[in-house]
Amino acid sequence: MAKIQTGLGKGLGALITDINSIQSSAAANREVMAAAQRPLTSTVEIEIDKIEPNPYQPRTEFNEDALQELSDSIKLIGLIQPITVRPVSGNRYQIISGERRFRASQLAGKKSIPAYIRETDDRGMLEMAIVENVQREDLDSIEIALSFQRLIEECNLTQDAMAERVGKKRATVTNYLRLLKLPAEIQLALRARKLTMGHAKALLSVPTPAKQLKLANLIIEKDLSVRQIEQKVQNLQEKTKKKESDDKEVMELPESHFRVIELIGKYFNNNVSAKRNAKGEGEITIRFKNDSEVEEFLKSLEKSN
Repeated sequence: MAKIQTGLGKGLGALITDINSIQSSAAANREVMAAAQRPLTSTVEIEIDKIEPNPYQPRTEFNEDALQELSDSIKLIGLIQPITVRPVSGNRYQIISGERRFRASQLAGKKSIPAYIRETDDRGMLEMAIVENVQREDLDSIEIALSFQRLIEECNLTQDAMAERVGKKRATVTNYLRLLKLPAEIQLALRARKLTMGHAKALLSVPTPAKQLKLANLIIEKDLSVRQIEQKVQNLQEKTKKKESDDKEVMELPESHFRVIELIGKYFNNNVSAKRNAKGEGEITIRFKNDSEVEEFLKSLEKSN
């Protein structure tokens, strides 16, 4: 597998362009369940030239070989499953669902295509587009995450409402949205299916983007399983905790520190304490009862000088 680019060069630039294109054209639709409960009109034959793609289509890539196979099938036996469209201005129609079938029919040279016609607004389009696509197995995890994000933002849905609309558990929706917090390079690797959702969930537990990228490259170079990377993440977390514990460990004070405590303590009724760690870093705490103790200590310092 190819290594992820970790610098600000071509790899990251290409990825950001790709991700921006997903965000701008991606996203949304969910009403396949609700749509199933609404009556559709009978199918009609619509001229392909009068049909335009769905601007809310979350899917940004279509496998050319699969399209060709579907096109060959359509040439032989026709389109079995009609697409669904909505009427727009100029006696034209916009695809709600079935863009792959539409493209394959174009490729097959069809002049018209069977379709259901449904009245819906832009929000309905956004919701319907995401449901059909999110439930497809070939949509990559970043496309799904961006679709969820756009639906939540543009339709003002909470994660709970979002989960209910797409027929998934709230935790599932949350896990997808968390992917968008990963470095752009890792998001591109997910899109290219060089990393799995399981790998990504493990990487989200890593504290810094630099360490996330390092481990992501290791997954690709060594073809590590999810279990293997989870173990590495656990080891990393244990080392970090141990280092933090070592840094905070209070060490026995040297004789010089006790001498300082003794000298200062006589001015503050011995209400002085000190602590230090293995690196010699620490602090001295003075507790005083009143201003007079501080003033007496100051006088003594000035007299000594």
